[in-house]
Amino acid sequence: MQTTVANPPDQILMYATPYCGDTRRARRVLDELGIAYEFVDLRQDPAAGRLVEEITGGFRSSPTILFPDGNVLVEPSERELLAEMEQLQAAGYALSQAA
Repeated sequence: MQTTVANPPDQILMYATPYCGDTRRARRVLDELGIAYEFVDLRQDPAAGRLVEEITGGFRSSPTILFPDGNVLVEPSERELLAEMEQLQAAGYALSQAA
């Protein structure tokens, strides 16, 4: 599922639970590309859980990833995530490299 948010973050934000298979895949893709992102654990942050539910129509989908261009990917495939990274780079977004 892809949607957009009106007030995009300055950096990539991943709202997720660490044990989720889709989350592990998304983190691996971003880590392999050297892309920095902030991981927000839905189990530890009730406000984040409410935000994800608002974005997804009531679901606490993991991962829900917000991007600086306003796009949001919910439980993305590897292909969808790679396409978003290419789109951000083509649009000139400076994607901070992970440490």
